[in-house]
Amino acid sequence: MLEQEFFTVDEVAKVLKVSGDTIRRRFENEPGVIDLGVLTRRYKRRYRVFRIPAAVLNRFLHKKRVS
Repeated sequence: MLEQEFFTVDEVAKVLKVSGDTIRRRFENEPGVIDLGVLTRRYKRRYRVFRIPAAVLNRFLHKKRVS
């Protein structure tokens, strides 16, 4: 079985120096991103949980760099 590296929203946000909300907005419709659903914490707002494969992140960065 092939091993693939996945990143959390916070990991990608830290590398790209943007907020987690920005990463969620930019990757929510990106093909290949795994949407694990909505997490609700008590007394805090709800947010979606994503896992972003390394291949999807590289494709996204290349597409933005070339544009």
